[in-house]
Amino acid sequence: MTEFVSGVKTIPHNDEVIFSMLSDLSNLERVKDRIPEDKLKNVEFDKDSCSFSVDPVGNINFQIVEREPNKTIKFTTTNSPVPLFMWIQLKQVEANDTRMKITVRADLNPFIKPMISKPLQDALDKIAEVLARLPYEDK
Repeated sequence: MTEFVSGVKTIPHNDEVIFSMLSDLSNLERVKDRIPEDKLKNVEFDKDSCSFSVDPVGNINFQIVEREPNKTIKFTTTNSPVPLFMWIQLKQVEANDTRMKITVRADLNPFIKPMISKPLQDALDKIAEVLARLPYEDK
């Protein structure tokens, strides 16, 4: 397994508010218009899953497999050319000051690892940035 880790992002809200928003993926429906169409296509959300299409990879579906209140949300792919496991970690350091980090583990064979590593790390960093900037107060 190859591991990719986003930078640590600071979110100016408490961990309970952030967890509540991110652990129900249907909440992301209202920010769907912020997702660049040239990067992700056919984006769909429901409470426990999200799916999208990304060129040249194809369709990817993520399913939430575990929720640890205010701390961790774990995902796995149910449809992906490469099996992925992802988790979002939250750590509140003060009131209205929570740190977030996203980790992805991918089962990459040695042939595709050099081709997919940089795009996967870039995508992970962009996802972390988008999640850090969500309007949590509007939930």
